[in-house]
Amino acid sequence: MPAAPPPPPAPPARSVPPAQSAYDAVIVGGGHNGLVAAAYLARAGLAVLVLERSGHTGGAAVSTRPFAGVDARLSAYSYLVSLLPRRIVTDLGLNLRLRRRDVSSYTPAVRDGRATGLLVGGGTHRSREAFARFTGSGREFASWQRFYGMTQRVAQRVFPTLTEPLPTRDELRERIGDDAAWEALFERPVGEAVEEYFADDVVRGVVLTDALIGTFSHAHDPSLLQNRCLLYHLIGGGTGDWDVPVGGMGALTDALARTARKAGAEIRTEHPVHRIDTDGRTAAVHYRTGGTEGTVAARDVLVGASPHALAAMLSEERPEPAAGSQLKVNMLLRRLPRLRDSAVDPREAFAGTFHVSEGYGELRTAYEQAGRGELPSAPPSEIYCHSLTDPSILGPAIAARGWQTLTLFGLLTPADLFADDAPDSAPRREELLRSTLAQLDTHLAEPIAGCLATDADGRPCIEAKTPVDLERELRLPGGHIFHGDLSFPYAQEGRGRWGVATGHANVLLCGAGAVRGGGVSGIAGHNAAMALLEKRRTAGG
Repeated sequence: MPAAPPPPPAPPARSVPPAQSAYDAVIVGGGHNGLVAAAYLARAGLAVLVLERSGHTGGAAVSTRPFAGVDARLSAYSYLVSLLPRRIVTDLGLNLRLRRRDVSSYTPAVRDGRATGLLVGGGTHRSREAFARFTGSGREFASWQRFYGMTQRVAQRVFPTLTEPLPTRDELRERIGDDAAWEALFERPVGEAVEEYFADDVVRGVVLTDALIGTFSHAHDPSLLQNRCLLYHLIGGGTGDWDVPVGGMGALTDALARTARKAGAEIRTEHPVHRIDTDGRTAAVHYRTGGTEGTVAARDVLVGASPHALAAMLSEERPEPAAGSQLKVNMLLRRLPRLRDSAVDPREAFAGTFHVSEGYGELRTAYEQAGRGELPSAPPSEIYCHSLTDPSILGPAIAARGWQTLTLFGLLTPADLFADDAPDSAPRREELLRSTLAQLDTHLAEPIAGCLATDADGRPCIEAKTPVDLERELRLPGGHIFHGDLSFPYAQEGRGRWGVATGHANVLLCGAGAVRGGGVSGIAGHNAAMALLEKRRTAGG
């Protein structure tokens, strides 16, 4: 037998060119995760530089005044907080206030030709009565309590692990200690559990929506993508509650930037990074600013950008990006609209999550239509009013006049539906927006358009973003709000103890594309910082 050919020679390590300055760690991206990592590392005594592409920090977790001449600060992209661990807030001494929403959700519907709805919140007794009125019996509420009792027990066991080294799959299963819950959430398409627990189509849909936010999937997807999405929406804080950041999402990232700077981190905005050279021990980070090229040297590089963007910076083959699947709409109203369901106060209905066209069957139909390349005929969406919980985002004058914000998040509208939309002409976005608002109008006693405020130029105060818009504005591959498909929170091959490893020993992911990334949590930033500090302790320096 002929001898096997010798293995090909290893590629030479990239040389690191001379740099203008040197740091212990350079962080690429000043989003909330990058700022968390910067704060932890600077507090540990490392020389840290953050390079941010845009003119401000915060990434997708920022507040803006999108309507000309109107004093209202809206959370531009991300808008609620659930996954941010108290541990990070305490460790970094963040000056941050979160408020709990009194109402969980309201879902309008028509039953026997009558406008009605399901209001969840205000205590167990009130929710039980609401379920009985809506479904005609107490069975669905009993099932609701059993299902969310099960998910809360899982949350209490899983959430603390998110800021620890990754458990193995078996270790996480043992920690959960509930075989039925493990099967329902980690092994079988979650649609099976939804159908086993619930009979009412609307109730099933309300449960399923948390499995589809920002994700193009369906109840019985064999990949379990929907299960992974559901899990992250139900485990936050060990309770699954979604809280409102007082002052808007920008208040959180502004607090993080102040904390990082106070600890000694240097932050440079308008410094987009386009290349990283590394030999595994040292790295050179190349950026452009003001028409000039610059380079800084670092022992380690933490990247808050997506894995797709990181591959481009490393001149490596880029993975095929997963597509985002959402419509984000910000509105400013002169007043909340009246509801067809006159038994419910709009201030309660919009204080929690207001579900539109999110029945179980409606979600299936929307998925099937979008999968054929069609805009859903009844686009599913959910809406909430930040200013009811936190009026501070409104200027005193408009707050006194009763103005309110509405944030709408549409589901099951993947990026490829908008591939032909250009920034100056986006017909599919406008078509989807019209159709989405029309679905909302079916549950209102007056059109939402008649409640919109106008800006200083007389234009309605409404803006809409599709995945294509998010890719243009935030460099999210495919407009995916999680930087790619979410992973179950246990050890993944090649991702290291903390879920942040790459193919290079001194380059770590600290953004949503890390294992246990996604959402406004700071977890990826914390874990990348812990991985780097652990590596330095092990190396003795």
